[in-house]
Amino acid sequence: MFTEGRAQDAVAVVLGVVAALSPIWVAHSDRALWTLIVLGVLIALSGLGHLAKMAGTTADYAMGVLGVLLFISPWVMNFHDYSGASWTAWIVGALTVATAAAAMPAVSGRLNSVTHH
Repeated sequence: MFTEGRAQDAVAVVLGVVAALSPIWVAHSDRALWTLIVLGVLIALSGLGHLAKMAGTTADYAMGVLGVLLFISPWVMNFHDYSGASWTAWIVGALTVATAAAAMPAVSGRLNSVTHH
């Protein structure tokens, strides 16, 4: 079964795949298409790197940066008028940042040291 860290990595892979494939079911522009595909693939690859134990803690920070880039991409790449693509970028971006933050050693160490009564 998955440990807590591996579950977070699997979530990152799923989030990346959802972002990369979302242009199939949401209205988009060319900029939205390529932004969602490229950032989605990079997020999925960072999660796969963690699952394969090929990536270190730097990948957690990279995943967080990719999540922030995905979140701000509708405004930066000017596809905020396409609500499906925008909402996908905002939701997946925010969840990616949360997943990356939870996977960071300082945060996961605190979460694992909490005693349950």
